[in-house]
Amino acid sequence: MQLIPLFLKELQNEAAITRKMLERVPFDKFDWKPHVKSMSLDNLTVHIAELFSWPAMVLQTSEVDFGAMDYKPTRLNSLEELQALQEKSLAESIAVLENAKEEDLLQEWTMRTGDRIHSRQPKHEVIRMALNQVTHHRAQLGVYLRLLDIPIPGSYGPSADETDL
Repeated sequence: MQLIPLFLKELQNEAAITRKMLERVPFDKFDWKPHVKSMSLDNLTVHIAELFSWPAMVLQTSEVDFGAMDYKPTRLNSLEELQALQEKSLAESIAVLENAKEEDLLQEWTMRTGDRIHSRQPKHEVIRMALNQVTHHRAQLGVYLRLLDIPIPGSYGPSADETDL
C-alpha cells in the first residue's frame, strides 16, 4: 500500500472540513480566549492553518528544534488572510507530497528542544501526527465557537446545529 496518495486525500478532506470551521471565526474576537491557559482565538486558528504545512516541512527536513527556532505566529489582519494562510500551507504540502517517493516517508525525523529529544519517528508517523493535530486543534476551535455562540459546522457528518436533534 502506498501512503502518499492516502496522505494527499486526507489532507484535502481535512482542509475542506477546516475551511468550514475557519469561515465562521469572528475576526472581531481574535484576541478572545476561554481561559487564561488557553490559546487566543487568533493563535489557535493560525496554528491550525499552519499545521497544513507540516507534511512539507517534515519531508524537507530531518528535524525540528523548538529551542533553536525563533517562531512567531503569523499576524493576520483579516479572516481572508487566515483562509489564505491555510490554502498556502496546504498547497506547499500537496506540492512536496506529489514530488516525494514512498521511501522518503521511511526516513527518521526528530522533534527536539535543544538536547531534549521529544520523539524520533519515521516521517510517515510524523505526518500522521500532524494530521491528527489538525483534527485535535479544530475540535478545540469548535469549543471556542460554541462558547462564542457560533453554530458549529459538521465535520464527519452533521453537527447538532445542522440537525433537529
